Amino acid sequence: MNVFESGLYIVSTPIGNLDDITLRSLEVLKKSDIILCEDTRRSLKLLNHYKIKKKLVSYHKFNEQKELKKVIEYLNEGKILSLISDAGTPTLSDPGLLLVKTCVEEKIRVFPIPGPSSIAAAVSVSGFNDKFLFYGFLPKTENDLIKVLNDLKNIDFSLVFFIPGIKINFYLNIFKKHFSGRDIIIAREITKLHETFYRDSVDAIKPFKVTLKGEVTIVVSKINHSNYLESDEDIENQAIEYLKKYSLKDVVELISKKEKISKKKVYDICLKIKKNEKNN
Repeated sequence: MNVFESGLYIVSTPIGNLDDITLRSLEVLKKSDIILCEDTRRSLKLLNHYKIKKKLVSYHKFNEQKELKKVIEYLNEGKILSLISDAGTPTLSDPGLLLVKTCVEEKIRVFPIPGPSSIAAAVSVSGFNDKFLFYGFLPKTENDLIKVLNDLKNIDFSLVFFIPGIKINFYLNIFKKHFSGRDIIIAREITKLHETFYRDSVDAIKPFKVTLKGEVTIVVSKINHSNYLESDEDIENQAIEYLKKYSLKDVVELISKKEKISKKKVYDICLKIKKNEKNN
């Protein structure tokens, strides 16, 4: 690929330490006709550091729809446009998804310029299983949060979230009810002077006595089956669904292996289900 081709470039920028920018990212930014910025003031700090002077256009979640037509016109004129967020990789819980989708629909070329990402950074030092699900920002209200975590709690992957540091204790309190038996790492100020990683089990971690500034990245480990034991009700619910599709023998084998519990316990639960069905 010729780095000077016209089109939209999704450029990753440092998440803290300005030295983390790639040489390719700098070249693309220098050759761009226009740089779309989530916050022009923050982007100027990076661009001034590397003595890059280009036309900046404010492009964020509050004006994305309004500015879309004008940006597409620039691209159709054959210009080189770069999209950068305040930090990390654009479109990942940051503005730009609508623009990328529109470019794909209109057959405008989109080029990824990879680089820093707090998601990859946090997972890489977590020590957890590398099969992970990135959710992004969690809901702010308790009812909405509980609905989301009810859907996520049985997914057997590491889970990555963004949350505002000021609400860390609110989220930890609810995590304890949904991710019992798992481990957690809380990453703040990644690559910055005060970079800190808090590691503990979800059950044991204590509320923070000081306010964490900015946004933090949280990684919750996959289900630890040696510490995690489904309640009889949860096992029963699984068995009810499996018995609709599989034989009793297969269901006992499947759940026993999956949940690391005795076949006898699963067998007794299945017999109870069949007895209830017969009586009803």
